[in-house]
Amino acid sequence: MSQKKSGGLHSILAAIVIPAALVIAVVIYKFVLGNPSNFQDNNPELNPLPGNFLGIIYKGGFIVPILMSLLLITIVFVIERFITIGNSKGIGRVDAFIHTVRQSLSKDDLNGAIAACNKQKGSIAAVVLAGVTSYQQMSKDATLDKEHKVATIQKEIEEATTLELPMLSKNLIIISTIASIATLMGLLGTVFGMIRAFAALAQAGSPDATALATGISEALINTAFGIGTSAIAIIFYNYFTNKIDSITYGIDEVGYSIVQTFTSKH
Repeated sequence: MSQKKSGGLHSILAAIVIPAALVIAVVIYKFVLGNPSNFQDNNPELNPLPGNFLGIIYKGGFIVPILMSLLLITIVFVIERFITIGNSKGIGRVDAFIHTVRQSLSKDDLNGAIAACNKQKGSIAAVVLAGVTSYQQMSKDATLDKEHKVATIQKEIEEATTLELPMLSKNLIIISTIASIATLMGLLGTVFGMIRAFAALAQAGSPDATALATGISEALINTAFGIGTSAIAIIFYNYFTNKIDSITYGIDEVGYSIVQTFTSKH
C-alpha cells in the first residue's frame, strides 16, 4: 500500500509539474524577457537594447518558453530524484548497514537484523527485512525441506526488490526524454530564427550586415538554451542511473548473504 501511494504521488507530481512549468515559462517570457524596458523605444517589436540579454533571449521566438519549461521540468525532477534516491538508502550508511545485518545473521541474531532494518529504513532495508522475516519463518517451519525453504526466501527477496526498484527509476524517463529532445528543440528554434532573419533581409531590399548579425545571434539563443538544458539532463540522468545501480548491487549482495547464511546453517 505504501508503494502504491508513493507511485501515485510521483505520477501526480509529473501531471502537475509539466503544465505548471510551461505556464511559468510563458509568464517569464511575456513579462520578464518581453518587458518593454528591454527594447528600443520601449517597443518589444524593435531590436533589444545594446547588451540587453533578456531582450535578446525574447527575440528567440516562441520556442524559448518551451525550452525554458524543459529546463524547469529538469530542475524539479532532479531535485525530486535526489530526495527519493536519498531516502531509499535509509538514514545510515548502506555499507555499514549491510555489515551489521551480515554480522547479525552470522550470529543467528535475527531479531538484531530486523532491528537494524527498522532503524535503517529505505528501499534496501525493506528488501532485507522481507528476506530476514522469511528467514525467521522458514527457520521455525518444520513442514518444508531445505530446498523449498531457500526457494521461499529467494522469492520473498525478489518480490520485495520488484516492489522497491521501480520507485527509484520513476520519472527518470522524463529526464532522459528531455536530454534527447532539448537540443532538437533548440535547433528547431534556430532554424525558425534563421528563416525570419533572412526573410527580413530579403524584404529590406539591400544587404544589412547589422540586421543579419542580430537575427542570427537571436536565433542561436535557442541552440545554446537547448544544448545547456540537454547537458544538465544527461549529467543528472547518468548520475542517478549510477546511484540506482549501486543500490541494486547492495540489495543483491545482502540478499545473496541471507540465502547463503540460511543454506549453511540449516
